[in-house]
Amino acid sequence: MIKRAYNFSAGPSALPLEVLEKAQKELVNFRGTGMSIMEMSHRGATFENIHNEAISRMRKLFSIPDQYEVLFLQGGASLQFSMIPMNLLKEGQQAGYIMTGSWSEKAFKEAKLFGEPYQIATTKENKYRNIPTFEDIQFNSEDAYIHLTSNNTIYGTQWHSFPDTGEIPLIVDMSSDIMSKPIDVSKFGMIYAGAQKNLGPSGVTVVIVRKDLLEKANTEIPTMLKYSTHAENNSLYNTPPTFGIYMLGEVLNWIEEKGGLEAIAKHNEEKAKVIYDTIDNSNGFYVGHATTESRSLMNITFRVTDEELEKQFLTEVKEAGFVGLNGHRSVGGCRASTYNAVPFEACKALSDFMIEFQRKHS
Repeated sequence: MIKRAYNFSAGPSALPLEVLEKAQKELVNFRGTGMSIMEMSHRGATFENIHNEAISRMRKLFSIPDQYEVLFLQGGASLQFSMIPMNLLKEGQQAGYIMTGSWSEKAFKEAKLFGEPYQIATTKENKYRNIPTFEDIQFNSEDAYIHLTSNNTIYGTQWHSFPDTGEIPLIVDMSSDIMSKPIDVSKFGMIYAGAQKNLGPSGVTVVIVRKDLLEKANTEIPTMLKYSTHAENNSLYNTPPTFGIYMLGEVLNWIEEKGGLEAIAKHNEEKAKVIYDTIDNSNGFYVGHATTESRSLMNITFRVTDEELEKQFLTEVKEAGFVGLNGHRSVGGCRASTYNAVPFEACKALSDFMIEFQRKHS
């Protein structure tokens, strides 16, 4: 039995053991080819099948309508902060950004280089402890698009439902909660996500974009930064991250085998509950950062109310075999990232550790 760490890292994060073991078996001789997937041509039939299977699995799991392209790009979600306004924000247009944390701030900063974005709503004054209410979201009917971040890894907040933007395309950065639950893709103009939380290793960025947006996109931009370039070439215009796409396809297959997104969502709720219950039942020994209604099921952020005890907690929890529980450097505290591949057993073990640590220090 392989000893595995209790991996709560925020990203790159835990991968399903079954997927890792399958990749290990196929690493040197992929399905009788005598080559690793990392050695073969991205133009060959073997990789093309892997590539297309990954797209098909994503379409099936997410019930993606035909009027959407599924693209596998590079550069992470951070490159999308620039590509979105570069392609979709025309001269004289505005785009509305909903501010819920560091990643929406970075997206807004990049958009200012290409047009006139504005902030629709923000919860910064509350230290990003909550998601804005729908009543707070007022936008202009002529906006090119509305942008938001669905889950905020640093602050531990998540949108549990999305605003209706009508005819204005809603663009969502789902990097840290994509494929964690079913969604209605048709409500969005575009979804994008780095793979390294729920979909596979780092290096692949998934973009699901409505075709009509590509038809109206700006054209006077560099070839590699046009969505249309990648859509017209099935994301194979240049050499893609072949191993990452293979792994992404295997993770999607794993989700199917686990019962699909409904089963994954139920499992994620159970995992998060066991940790949130420990926080809520600690009589103030542990305090969550996010307000209850805005809590993330992917990133559980909390503090030990005594600062010296918090340092001790982080030291001891690491010694006990738990990885990645330090909060983001910008906010401190503790963070448990409970992405799809983190097993319930790891969350229960963390809960047990937290209860015992409190017992010893209360």
